[in-house]
Amino acid sequence: MRRSAALASVTMTVVLALTACGGGGGAAPGPGTAAAGPAAEPATGGTVHVLAKADFSHLDPVRGFDGGVNNFYRLIYRGLTMFGAGPGAEGTKIVPDLATDTGTPSDGAKTWTFTLKDNLFFEDGTPITSEAVKFGFSRTFDPEAGIGSPYGKLLLDAPKDYQGPYLDGDLDTIETPDDKTVVFHLKKPFADFPSALALANFTPFPKGTGAGAAFDTKPIASGPYKVASYQRGSSLRLVRNPQWKPETDSVRAAKPDAFEWTFGLDPATIDERMLAGQGTDADAIGESIQAATVARVQQPQIKQRTLSGLNGCTTYMSLNTTKKPLDDVRVRQAINHAINKDTVVAGMGGSALAAKGTSIQPPTVAGRVDYDPYPYNVEQARKLLAEAGLENGFSLTLDTRPDPKMAAVAVAIQDALKQVKIDVKINNIDTSTFYEVIGTPAQQHDAAVTGWCPDWASGATFLPPLFDGRNITTKGNANLAQIDDKAINERIDGIAAMTDVDEANAAYGELDKEIMKQAPIVPLAYEKLILVVGPNIAGAYQSSSFSGGIDLISVGLAKPAE
Repeated sequence: MRRSAALASVTMTVVLALTACGGGGGAAPGPGTAAAGPAAEPATGGTVHVLAKADFSHLDPVRGFDGGVNNFYRLIYRGLTMFGAGPGAEGTKIVPDLATDTGTPSDGAKTWTFTLKDNLFFEDGTPITSEAVKFGFSRTFDPEAGIGSPYGKLLLDAPKDYQGPYLDGDLDTIETPDDKTVVFHLKKPFADFPSALALANFTPFPKGTGAGAAFDTKPIASGPYKVASYQRGSSLRLVRNPQWKPETDSVRAAKPDAFEWTFGLDPATIDERMLAGQGTDADAIGESIQAATVARVQQPQIKQRTLSGLNGCTTYMSLNTTKKPLDDVRVRQAINHAINKDTVVAGMGGSALAAKGTSIQPPTVAGRVDYDPYPYNVEQARKLLAEAGLENGFSLTLDTRPDPKMAAVAVAIQDALKQVKIDVKINNIDTSTFYEVIGTPAQQHDAAVTGWCPDWASGATFLPPLFDGRNITTKGNANLAQIDDKAINERIDGIAAMTDVDEANAAYGELDKEIMKQAPIVPLAYEKLILVVGPNIAGAYQSSSFSGGIDLISVGLAKPAE
């Protein structure tokens, strides 16, 4: 899956790591939780263990930008705002963190003012001031470090040649009239700025720290935990940060004394260890189970410590509208009607691991409209192809990855389109370069099996990057359909200008329907996660802001070891 890296009417990829993911406070039962199981209130103390396939991309928050690491960051870092704590909509709310509120806009939401709380400190005892906010935010422009989330560069007003604080000093368009007041000047009005500030690249740091890759090995914490030890690719241990004051933080529960990650584990090994739940694995959380393990989760003793729900992303097939005959809307509509989503879901592991896709936006996005414009109908597909003069079919090349799940989806598409005489040639691209290749229009074929995940639960981070024709680039292109429609572009601008976020999200829901009239993609499925937690884990629920993973800032142990 690619994560959104785009904003409405501003030019806007990271492979989504489905490791355990981020929320705080009391743990209300989420989807799949049992009243006496994972959702029980955690006690204070003990160590939570995390079993993972791979290490985090970066510990430096201006470098990393994927589901797993963004959730982890909230344990050690704080921002002006943050995503809330709780399952469902609770986990997508934007709430104050270091700031006293979610900001005051002026100049039509082009200028934003925030006030810091009292008694805020970094792990070394340095006070968290407006200067630290200014310095930390300026780091996102550093040419070496600022490779993660693009939102600082996209939103903050800055000289075109500005290269961050280490080379050019702090960003002058961030004002600091006193130690507790920060004023941001944006390139354009943006009503949802508090949501963008919940992303990890907007992390304060003591002025002058973190040059080069310093924070990738030894971060400076502002949250409830700090790094005690780290062996890249092997292990990571967090312990309490004594400089964090719980009275300043109404969201993070911070019940465990420590967290320990073990990296580099085989997925099947993680499944077996989590099912057994023995020793320290009783205090562990892992990753979404493999399809081969699903049946075993139905055992009552396992089911009561299982969480399941959507990961908040859409798996889809892009259709390159610059390629013939895909430049004909009837052909694209026919393909949408011809694909049997049930076989796609089966290829992804069945209904326990996926739900049929209908709209572009997944169910977790605010304002999303539930509709199905192209139900499975082979006869309608044949009729549309005949109208386009293609009753005898044609051939197309489908880009995918040599991943078992994606391979199964590609075969399901191939089999479905064979019914309407469309010959699908499957082209496997190495996983490590897949997104780079399909994001380069000159190397792109007719179609691709891919996916998209929002940065927060808003259409602003879903529809513009995928369908704004002005965002088509020669490299790193997210608009794989290469659709450049004046009406869509203008509507995106109109929604971006709205000052009411709820109104804008509702408008994006309607725009979803308008875009699908042109059938530039085939929504295939909404992937689900199934997570088994250790029998001593409490406070566990899935976060809608972190790809359906377990909310790390709320999780803890039912009975910590004495």
